[in-house]
Amino acid sequence: MVRLIRCVGLVALAFALALPAQAHHSFGAEYDGNKPVTLKGVVTKIEWTNPHSHFSLDVKDEKGRTVSWQFSGYTVNALYRTGWKRDVTMKVGDTVSVFGWRARDGSNSAHAREVTLADGKKLFYGPPAGTGEGGAAPAVKP
Repeated sequence: MVRLIRCVGLVALAFALALPAQAHHSFGAEYDGNKPVTLKGVVTKIEWTNPHSHFSLDVKDEKGRTVSWQFSGYTVNALYRTGWKRDVTMKVGDTVSVFGWRARDGSNSAHAREVTLADGKKLFYGPPAGTGEGGAAPAVKP
């Protein structure tokens, strides 16, 4: 009986550990490094989550309609290491410019690489196309 309980416990633990991994994806699986996009708009939502942080941006399209875009990027820890501060650096209502790469499925979704804040400061929000790292170079030279 003790063996059965241990076995069931180990199986449950294995499933629990595997669940967060299902949400993670590689850059190439979701985004196209050959489709860069730069958009300017108003931040409507910010989610400091792992394995990727996200934010939403309302952007005016070529017909003047407001279109919502979703961006993903670094983990929370990586954002802190690259100079971001939660609820300080970028807030809902801020106007920002974002450079990144479009989603392969054609949706209004992208992987954000660099965010230019209203004061002109630039910060990395995610790694370069096709890699898992942001590299050693800062977004802005000191």
